[in-house]
This record gives sequence, C-alpha cells and structure tokens, in this order.
Amino acid sequence: MRTLLTVSLPDGDVPILNFSQAIEALPVADRSPKGGPQTGHAPLIQPRDASKPSTAASSGQSAALPGVRNIIAVASGKGGVGKSTSSVNLALALQAEGARVGIVDADIYGPSMGMMCGVAEGTRPEIIDFDGTRFFQPIDVFADAGAAPIQLMSMAFLVNDKTPMVWRGPMVSGALLQLITQTHWQGLDYLIVDLPPGTGDIQLTLSQKVPLSAAVIVTTPQDIALLDARKAVSMFEKVDVPVLGVIENMSVHICSNCGHREHLFGSEGGARMAEEYGLPLLGQIPLHLTIREQTDRGRPTVYAEPESEVGLIYRDMARNVSARLAIRCAHAKNAAPGLIAHD
Repeated sequence: MRTLLTVSLPDGDVPILNFSQAIEALPVADRSPKGGPQTGHAPLIQPRDASKPSTAASSGQSAALPGVRNIIAVASGKGGVGKSTSSVNLALALQAEGARVGIVDADIYGPSMGMMCGVAEGTRPEIIDFDGTRFFQPIDVFADAGAAPIQLMSMAFLVNDKTPMVWRGPMVSGALLQLITQTHWQGLDYLIVDLPPGTGDIQLTLSQKVPLSAAVIVTTPQDIALLDARKAVSMFEKVDVPVLGVIENMSVHICSNCGHREHLFGSEGGARMAEEYGLPLLGQIPLHLTIREQTDRGRPTVYAEPESEVGLIYRDMARNVSARLAIRCAHAKNAAPGLIAHD
C-alpha cells in the first residue's frame, strides 16, 4: 500500500496526499510475530473489534475512537477570534490538572497548531504498520509540562508549510476524518479538536462521524463575532452535541505599556450570549501583547506563565470543563443504559 490516506467518492478512492514516496521514506515500526512493535514504543493500536475502547459519546451511532475517552470540539463560527489559542491553552490547562490530552488541528486549509506548539517545520509523524494498515504516531509536545506529553496531529505535519490545500469539501472532510481515526492515540482522557471557522462540511462530518462528547464555543464580545457564534451553538444543538459553555476571548485590551484596560470589541458580549442560551461563561480572556508573542514562539501562556492571570483563568476553565463534562456523562449513563460514558 503506497498511499496512506484516501477519500471515498462516488468515482472511487481518490488519493488526497500526493507524496507516496515521502511516505515510504518515513520510518515504519516493524511488527513482531505477535503483532506488537519491535521498537520501544507504546503498544500498537488494537483491531477495533477487540480493543473495546470507550468514550463519552453523544453523537448517535458514531463509532468509538480507540485510545480516547472524551472528544471536545472547540468551535467559533467566525475566524480570527482566537479559537486555536484557546484550544492549545485549554489542552495545556487540562494537562496541568493531570489529564492525558491530545489535539487534532482540524483546520485543513490553514493548520497552525504545529507552530503554536513549537514543532519544527518539516517534522513528520512516524508511521506504524499493523496487519497491513498504517497509523500515524502523533507528535509529542510539551513533554516537560505534565505527567504525559500532549499528543498532536495536524495536516501541517504532512505537507510543506507553504503548500496550499486546494481541495473541495468532500476531500477535506475525508482527510480530517482519517487524520482522527488513523492516528494512534494512546490512552487519552481528552482529545481537543480545534475546528476551522464556519458550520460547513468539516463541522458536519465531525459531528456525524466522530463520537463527540461535547463542544466549547469561542467568541469575542463583538456583535459580528457573536452572530456567527450563535450559529455554531445552533449547529451543535441540531446534531445533539452538548455545548459545555462559552469562552469570551479578547474581552478587554490591556496596554502593554501602562496596563490601561479598554474594551476594543465591546463589553460582556460573550456573557450575554451565554445567558441567552442558558450556557455557562467558562472564562474571559484579555487581549494582551504577551499572549500573541508567546503563541508565536510556540510557548502558549499556560506553558510559559502558568501562574499568570491568563494562565490561572485557563486552569480554572479546564477544571470547569472537566467537571461539567463529567456531570453530563453521568447523566447520560443513567439515562441511557446502552451509552458508554466516563465520569
């Protein structure tokens, strides 16, 4: 098998990654006679009918994802509101609380999570072969920030940083689905899916094909951002994915010279939207030069300054998200005996 990822379309299987020679050049972990790796890596992913994975699934008939207990989608509806920054800091905050965390960069057209996590350009994932099927090994990041590193997978690891993804919707959706399902996730408590803006093909595919536990909505206080954030909430309601709450990003600008606070994008917009939908306001993150600088350097705030004002807000947010998800899982488990859920 020379092509790792394909998308099933009416005309047949169409390769979506045109770099089979590069794939062949990547290291492959050999299998032992018993099916385990001969290297010192973690155990290989098990056949899906034998691994008995479990997840707090709330998306109907979606198949469980091996190695993952809970999948949280971080969405915004509108671009440029700091969703990816919130995703990586939320993941780091969950890691700081002792959880095993992974991140999927679901923005196929503009993947940025590798840069945010300090992954060098040109880094490629190892590929594990199991009974003729290949799986990506996620890239471990922030290994020194918790008991276990964050496991990261992104399209940025498969193409050059300057290569545009000129693909139609079905190909993009198929690529995302395979990035998630053909990655060897290892014992994750939470898999954070950093979604691209909008409510289109990718969001619909994820909601219908992946067992999402819940979603978190990121917005700014600005009316235009709130308009699209409301659409994101409504979308998750339509596909029966619970929304854990709202993150209001860029809630107030803090001057890096004098500390003056100014509401550049309006005030309390995220709080009003959360109240409108009966959702909790998970946190209000200020707009500060330091946050941008830290993220550009691959050292997000929770990693660089865990005890800072912003770092502590994200830590509190992580505890809030974890608690609310546990409560929902407990209720779902009691309400539906056939539903697998974790508290």
